[in-house]
Amino acid sequence: NPAYTGFYNGHFRANVNYRNQWQAMGKAFQTMNVTADAGLFKSKRRKTFLGLGIQIFQDKAGAANMRKTHALINLSGLVKINKYSVLSAGICGGAIGTNANYDKLTFASQFDGNEMDAEANNQEKVNFRSFTTTDIGAGIAYEIGSVKVDQDHDDEMKVRIGLAAFHLNKPKQEFSAGASYKLPVRYVASIISSIDFEDTKLTVTPTFIAQKQGGKYAELQKKYAVRGGFEFYGGSYLKLRMATGTKVTGEKTQNAFGLGLFYRYKDALVPAILVELGDYAFGLSYDLNISGYKAASNLNGGFEVSLRYNKLTNNLFATRSEY
Repeated sequence: NPAYTGFYNGHFRANVNYRNQWQAMGKAFQTMNVTADAGLFKSKRRKTFLGLGIQIFQDKAGAANMRKTHALINLSGLVKINKYSVLSAGICGGAIGTNANYDKLTFASQFDGNEMDAEANNQEKVNFRSFTTTDIGAGIAYEIGSVKVDQDHDDEMKVRIGLAAFHLNKPKQEFSAGASYKLPVRYVASIISSIDFEDTKLTVTPTFIAQKQGGKYAELQKKYAVRGGFEFYGGSYLKLRMATGTKVTGEKTQNAFGLGLFYRYKDALVPAILVELGDYAFGLSYDLNISGYKAASNLNGGFEVSLRYNKLTNNLFATRSEY
């Protein structure tokens, strides 16, 4: 959601994600994502500020290494309604590049009676072409919370609700002459929360995401894929705070370890672990495939690895930027 740009406690944030799905197929789906964002003119005293960020996202799949690469710039505006609530709106825009290497594909015509001959003429006329389109999205978000101030650790409760729409310009997808369609709008609703159990070192983070994409894309998904044009994902981490930051210097960083369990509707159970060490966080999850495809996947879905850096302080005695 572009409204989430700059919408966090800290000065600068960067994330790297890598996902490798369905290795049982032989040619797995690979997803890589790199994001970075920051709050501009952000301080405790300001009621409004801006968020600016970039995102580079790539999907690669199949023997032909078909790739979709997204390069987007995000911009948001945030307004502090009061000490514990913030309203945000954002837009994103950029380019999507699509390409594939069809020379890596083999066809039945290349079977010589004993084995596949990848060098033989496949007798197929593939008129695929690479193409690049523009992409536009927008979103809004609202967060409300409360804080119980304590001498050692402040117990917090935050709930953020977001709505977003992507591919608002319905970019044209033209894989070959005369074979094209417009990418339908994708709608996303999310609830992200963090709740500290009072007078304990435990925190839960219930998270729910629902998205819907219609048009011909949904029809193709319904016919050929495991899931249709609707997806729901939900679950939570249970985090144990191993150490909290000192309130003498103003640093509120903490070390924590979390175990999570998530569910993707009709597709997968996702156990996960999370380790937070001050400004850094490391996450690892694994999809246990429970869809109709499990007969082929043998429950094997895929690993996802994430690394996050969130600059909370700019020097030893500077408090993190809070909204």
